[in-house]
Amino acid sequence: MRQLFLDTETTGLAASQGDRIVEIGLVEMVDRRLTGRTLHHYVNPGRPSHPDALKVHGLTEEFLAGKPPFESIVDELLAFVSGAEVVIHNAEFDLGFLDAEFERLGRPPFAGHVVRVTDSLLLAREIYPGKGNSLDALCRRLEVDNSGRGLHGALLDAGLLAEVFVRMTRGQGALVIEAADPGGPVAATPLVDLRAFDLPVVEPSAEECVAHEAVLSQIDKACQGRTVWRDASGAGPGASPPMA
Repeated sequence: MRQLFLDTETTGLAASQGDRIVEIGLVEMVDRRLTGRTLHHYVNPGRPSHPDALKVHGLTEEFLAGKPPFESIVDELLAFVSGAEVVIHNAEFDLGFLDAEFERLGRPPFAGHVVRVTDSLLLAREIYPGKGNSLDALCRRLEVDNSGRGLHGALLDAGLLAEVFVRMTRGQGALVIEAADPGGPVAATPLVDLRAFDLPVVEPSAEECVAHEAVLSQIDKACQGRTVWRDASGAGPGASPPMA
């Protein structure tokens, strides 16, 4: 499986208001191993960066003046991403800028040129609900060294994202565990009568119940009250589900 990790830097936050891409970086991974192949370009946006954006990436108008416009790199970009899954942290943001650039050139949206786009931010929110899931926060949580990240850089951030993604998905080859090949040999599984076992039930202490409720409340707050277990328990929004 070929995956590309993509990041961009931009002149501002609003592609709809004419902000443009100033840097794009991609890092390649095949079968969850970095190949060493990358694609990186600084891009002349034809406009200055917003002061707040300049503080983030440090790419001045003077530095970008001699760089190619996006139209000069688009074919190389499309050749590089062809046939790959592209992973982007907060994909909605980067896709908004990529699609705006593609639209200016009369081309279909970016997602139509790749196998699929995976948003690692949405994935992180599912795995770590109620916690900070910025790239920096994930680096700290997953012990990925981001000490070299002073100013943001597209290629550097794409590399950090690749490391974060592998650790966040715990080395799985895929996020879905597929069933065994039905055509292959199937080992016989002996039947065990579980009635022969007397399994003890350990009741939670009062302190554990309080801690459990606190965690559920945090998750409920992070999901803006859309969690289902309280309603499913029939006990109302202030009750906890039964503990095993």
